[in-house]
Amino acid sequence: MGERKQDKVLGIRTVGIREWTNNIIHYNRYEATPYKALKVLAENYKFRDTDRVVDFGCGRGRVAFYLHNRFHLPVTGIEANDKTYEEALENKAIYRLKAKHIIAPIKFKYGLAQHYKIDKRDNCFYFFNPFSVQIFKKVVYNIMRSVEEYRRTVDLILYYPICEYKDFLNTSTPFTIINKIRVPGGSDIKEKFIIYRLKEEFFDEAEDIELAN
Repeated sequence: MGERKQDKVLGIRTVGIREWTNNIIHYNRYEATPYKALKVLAENYKFRDTDRVVDFGCGRGRVAFYLHNRFHLPVTGIEANDKTYEEALENKAIYRLKAKHIIAPIKFKYGLAQHYKIDKRDNCFYFFNPFSVQIFKKVVYNIMRSVEEYRRTVDLILYYPICEYKDFLNTSTPFTIINKIRVPGGSDIKEKFIIYRLKEEFFDEAEDIELAN
């Protein structure tokens, strides 16, 4: 099924690309994750009933609507472009008419990703290279602080991950890779998901080591 046809099934419009018009260097253009990739993710990553997803740089909301519709999970999208954010809200208004039976909330918040206050129940975070590694670091540190305060296991889902993101996670954080999911038929070897996990036990073990010393 094509991108526009899948959009129509959900009652949304997410096709297209949007560049930033005011040369904001830390934020990348809007481009939605392909539906074929989302299907592969859904078939290979075990979303649970207790998961709460946050999509940083959600754009017009494709990932949020797809996961909400398929798994009936609470989803929050964070978007910094005012026009794109308004389009996400317009999509939500139409989508909700088709998805009245899904009780789980779907929300969109306007603002900078690094300013989003991580909810203590948020445990699954999605990134499709929405911003520079400098902002990515701030967001990840916010997530880590939240986990330290409210112990839980959290996952980062990176689609088409850039080297800067991977280098930072691999060398400067306790996140570890638990899965790599390739998108079949892609001509680019980078077309994949990498799932990073931070287990709640990490901070307990860190405290034990500190006490031992």
